[in-house]
Amino acid sequence: MPFANFKVPEKTLTPKQKEEIVARTTELYVEIYGERARGNTMVLVEEVADGGWGVSGNVLTLAMLGEAAPADADA
Repeated sequence: MPFANFKVPEKTLTPKQKEEIVARTTELYVEIYGERARGNTMVLVEEVADGGWGVSGNVLTLAMLGEAAPADADA
């Protein structure tokens, strides 16, 4: 079963953006493996709490990224 796991900062993607990640990732696996992959592809979008990860030895926060789209927006 093809599996993709995306870890993103909490509250930076809208539900619609998450749907797009799932759909486009599934399509990518279908392009690679063929239609047999469509029904078995699992895509997990995990939201990491603010300050829960780092880059280049520094803690990454929403303030560093700039306030992103609220999770309940549709855009």
